[in-house]
Parts: sequence; structure tokens; C-alpha cells
Amino acid sequence: MNPPSAQFVLPRRMGMYEPFHQIGTWAQNLKATDDSVASASLIVEVDTKLDNQSEDTSHGTLGTPNKYDQEASKPFDKIQRRLAQNREAARKSRLRKKAYVQQLETSRLKLIQIEKELDRARQQGVYTGGGAESSHLGFSGSVNTGITAFEMEYGHWVEEQDRQILDLRTALQAHISDAELRILVQNGMNHYSTLFHMKANAAKADVFYVMSGMWKTSSERFFLWIGGFRPSELLKVLVPQLDTLTDHQLFEICNLRQSCQQAEDALSQGMERLQQTVSETVSGGRLGEGSNIAQIAPAVEQLEALISFVKQADHIRKETLNQMPRILTIRQTARGLLALGEYFQRLRALSSLWSDRPCETT
Repeated sequence: MNPPSAQFVLPRRMGMYEPFHQIGTWAQNLKATDDSVASASLIVEVDTKLDNQSEDTSHGTLGTPNKYDQEASKPFDKIQRRLAQNREAARKSRLRKKAYVQQLETSRLKLIQIEKELDRARQQGVYTGGGAESSHLGFSGSVNTGITAFEMEYGHWVEEQDRQILDLRTALQAHISDAELRILVQNGMNHYSTLFHMKANAAKADVFYVMSGMWKTSSERFFLWIGGFRPSELLKVLVPQLDTLTDHQLFEICNLRQSCQQAEDALSQGMERLQQTVSETVSGGRLGEGSNIAQIAPAVEQLEALISFVKQADHIRKETLNQMPRILTIRQTARGLLALGEYFQRLRALSSLWSDRPCETT
């Protein structure tokens, strides 16, 4: 099978899918493999010529009878061993080359599948980043590339979360040791940290896209607060799902919730002041004379503060999750992560039920 052509290499705008970055390395390995095969063939050819020349010398056909005496005197089994080694090296090289080609073909098929899923999601209206609104506002291609990359990353993130939820549920039912359970809990915490990092990068590309929650389902957007869940409200959902809590644990959770509410209120007030400032900047001067670019240009710099609001909101969410192992036992924390994941699963299922509901015609 010939290696797939360069047209199947993952585009840079979607280049976070790690296996496709290895294509350049595989090409170098393929070249090294071909060189190895060529070297092996050269050794065989030289050995064959030496044997023929030695044989001709023994019959007196060459003018220098002592030229290859040393080579002709080598033991026959040594030559055979060298030939066998050459054949084995060539065989291994062919196997490696075949494996590289198969990996390239597998990566190509995965890329095609991802592109199909992304196109289908766009057609269904699940993802709308980089669409007509972005084009109308004149966002650059790098913005659309960043959002497209985030959409792909988030799709993989949801798939991984579903797998982690299944592992947590199985582990809790099997009553595994606390040490094993702690590993699953840490993986779950790291997974949410990965999401916050992804959102920070996406906010740099298009902060309005992140804050509007267009990367989420419709029912999740109904509960949206600055691009994500509201930590204080989520604590109300999780606490009834946990095992029996001590008075001290309830006291700590109550304090945590109050701290979350204070931080949320401060950010919400900051958002209101920013909205007022931007509105005053845009409405400054005389209206009714068309768009005045010079007048509204300062608003662009003011809107840069939105990126900071998204990061601060995610910081509150992250710190709330990090407080769970401090307040709860390891099994209670695992139960909390499981309940949190199932809650988001149900919200996504609610969106599907809503979109599939029978619509009455008037």
C-alpha cells in the first residue's frame, strides 16, 4: 500500500489532534527504512561479487590471483550468517514500513470521521462559531481557526468525560480501595482543568463565542453564567447527592457556597459596569449619521476586559472543585464528581428531547 498523499495531513487550523503531528516523523522513518534496505542490498551485492571474483581467480581468469585470497578464504558459514542477517534486516524494514503506512491510513480515516461529525454538528445548529455573525463582524481567519479547534477539542472532552463517569460509577459499585479511587478522582479534576485551559484559549480568539455558550447545548445555555456553570447553584445540586455529611462538613460547604456567591456577585457587578461603559462609548457623539469607526474604536479595547471576566469565572469554578477533596472524604468526592458529570449528561439529554419533541402546527 502506498503512503497517503500530503492532502491527508491535518490542517494547521485543526492541528491539535496529536497523531497527525507524527506524519513528518513517520516520513523520516520511512526514508531511514529505505536507506537501511538499500544498505542491506548493497552488502549482499558486494558479497556476491566477491564470491564470483574469488571463484574466477581460482580458475586463473583474473590477472591478479592474490587480490581476493583473504576474502575467498573466509569460512562459508560466516558468509551465510551475514547474508541471513541482511535478509532479516530487510524483512524487519518491510514490516516497519508496512506498519507506518497502516498508521497513516488509520489517521486519515479518523480525520475524515471527525470532519464529518463536525459538519453534521454545524448543520444541526449545535455549533455556530465562526458563522455568519463572525464573517459580518470581519473576524480574521485565525479567529475561526481557533474556534474550530476548540469545537473539536470540546467534542473529545465530552467523550472522555463520559468514559470517566462510567469508570467512577463502576469503581464505586465495586468498592475499590481508596488509593485506586483517588487516582480516578484526580483524573476527573485534571479533566475539568483541561476544559478551563481550552476555554481560555478560545476566549482569546472570540470571547463572545465563549460567553454566549454556543459550544454548549440549549438546555445548558439556559443555566449559563459567564461561559459556564454557576458554582454556588451547582453546590445546591451536589450536596443532596452525597453520602451522609457531618455537621462540620455541612458548615464548610455552607461557607464555600457563601464565598462563591460573593465572588459571583462581584463579577456580575463588574460585567454590568463594563456593559454601561461600552454602551456609553458606542452611543457617544451624534447618532443618525451612520457608523463612526473613530468613535467606537475605543470600545474594542474596553471589550478586552471580557477575556479577564471569563478567566476569573473559570477560576471560581476551578477553586470550588478543588475544595471538594478538602471538605469531603475521597469516596464522597468521587460521588460528587459522578453526580456532577451525570447532571451535565442529563442537561444534554434534555436538549435532545426538546429538539425532538413533536411540534404542534397551527
